[in-house]
Amino acid sequence: MTVERLEAPGVRNPPPRTMPGRGDWWVQPVAIAVGFTLFIIYSTISVVFLDSSHEWQAGPYLSPFYSPLLRFGWWPLSSAILVAWVPLGFRATCYYYRKAYYRSFFWDPPACAIREPPGGIAHLRTRYTGERRLPWILNNFHRFFLYLALIVLAILWFDTISAFYWKGGLYVGLGSIFMLLNVILLTGYTFSCHALRHLVGGSVDCFSCSFAGHQRHAVWRAVSRINPYHGTFAWFSLVSVAAVDLYIRLVAGGVFGHCIGTHLGC
Repeated sequence: MTVERLEAPGVRNPPPRTMPGRGDWWVQPVAIAVGFTLFIIYSTISVVFLDSSHEWQAGPYLSPFYSPLLRFGWWPLSSAILVAWVPLGFRATCYYYRKAYYRSFFWDPPACAIREPPGGIAHLRTRYTGERRLPWILNNFHRFFLYLALIVLAILWFDTISAFYWKGGLYVGLGSIFMLLNVILLTGYTFSCHALRHLVGGSVDCFSCSFAGHQRHAVWRAVSRINPYHGTFAWFSLVSVAAVDLYIRLVAGGVFGHCIGTHLGC
């Protein structure tokens, strides 16, 4: 008696995985790549090459790229470089941003249910070592960048409050409002962080058995509510940081004239 072996077609050579209606799968990774590239170009020019113009400060306003303001006589380069590595490290090691730039720049994979392109990064799989070598090993320091980012965030809040105080009294300007909106978005991005969620309660198996368990549970629940919007905060805060820096430079450059008054202004 002979048994006939049946095999479903395409088992050994399956077709590329696709999903109905996914012909536009490339739009999101390309848009993300363009957005990242524009921000990298602008922030590099602002942080590295435009320090000497002193247009990062105007009246009560201080660019978030230069906060906290560190000026040392022995440092020959832009003072912003002394600070920028903290938010850069925090964002570069962020779980959301890692997914975003893996897809947009490395196409690894480019989108859900989309096969990696032939000749792309997939051919390096034989040498792939995970996050155990430079530069990827730096992703394991995300939680430490979070601690530093919290300090910078607190200083940005101080700068924002100071932007509402000028010449001995209350001051309200468009820049004050823009700085407030920016620091709110940065707060949303920082406090929706996955690492912060784990820090405040993700590692606890029993809240009622832990020290300050009820308080930690309340904080964990609050962070968990905004955690799904982490990607949204990531993009809006990225744009707002660059926009506030650009606005302050325009004010300092006199584009709007002498518009900083005693209590009201641009």
